[in-house]
Amino acid sequence: MPAYSASAPGKIILFGEHAVVYGQPAIAAPVLQVRAKAIANADPRGSPGTVRLRAIDLGLETTLADLPVDHPLAAVLWKAAAAMQLSHIPACSIQVSSNIPIAGGMGSSAAVSVAILRAFSALVGQPLSDEQVSQLAYEVEVIHHGIPSGIDNSVITYAKPVYFIKGKPIETLQVKRPFTLVIGDTGIQSPTANVVNDVRQAWEKASDQVEDVFKHIGAIAAAAREAIEQGSAEALGPLMEENQALLRELGVSSSELEGLVEAAHSAGAPGAKLSGAGRGGNMIALATPENAEEIARALRDAGAVRTIITEIRTP
Repeated sequence: MPAYSASAPGKIILFGEHAVVYGQPAIAAPVLQVRAKAIANADPRGSPGTVRLRAIDLGLETTLADLPVDHPLAAVLWKAAAAMQLSHIPACSIQVSSNIPIAGGMGSSAAVSVAILRAFSALVGQPLSDEQVSQLAYEVEVIHHGIPSGIDNSVITYAKPVYFIKGKPIETLQVKRPFTLVIGDTGIQSPTANVVNDVRQAWEKASDQVEDVFKHIGAIAAAAREAIEQGSAEALGPLMEENQALLRELGVSSSELEGLVEAAHSAGAPGAKLSGAGRGGNMIALATPENAEEIARALRDAGAVRTIITEIRTP
């Protein structure tokens, strides 16, 4: 029997981190240079319900029965089976691999879920729609992050730049003129749930003050959308700087992120900011095709464990 494979890209948030959880808009885009992949194979000799799981990058080789039901790899299969109304999960093996940094703000967990959902549903002959994939991946993200906004599963499922407001229909962002970003990875894992929880505690203690920061971040995201749709990438630099200052005020930056932001400035980037939950993970810098490699080199010299040059465009 044939193997069924599927992959899903990583993602970066351009504007709107943290505020998006509280109803403000955010902008995110797929990063096609990094991906999660799932390969599903039927096991004709296996007993129904016997699923062998191998996650190469996690050093995990086990069976579905041996994982807790709320383990992300188990949860995604149980949720898929329920959505497809399967009386039992067919005997199969699923192998997962990913080169998306874990706990780095690039959507590793959501990408793995999306890849598994597509490969597994194809294996059983009931391919899930994009809407179903995104919803189920979101439900798994709740396990990872507690109160996710839904932006990761959305941008990764549709693999297009999105303008996202929690609870509203997803909007594909129309990029009038492609622009270049350099991603710098601090190499520091920063679980999203921990940072999101800290921001929530700050909001509970001083809701009016923090709410004002969220609204300001949302206004920046709205202005960035206008600039992107008008093809005015040069306007994004100051907006990135403003957004970073507000994230710093929320306490989600770090010395490592600030060091990379400063290195990007010194190399000619007109704007740079953290991307994702913060306190580690990745940052992004606005670049041109001509100076992107110079900025990337400066980030590596400043301690980035890796860099990615990516172009933001509408597919």
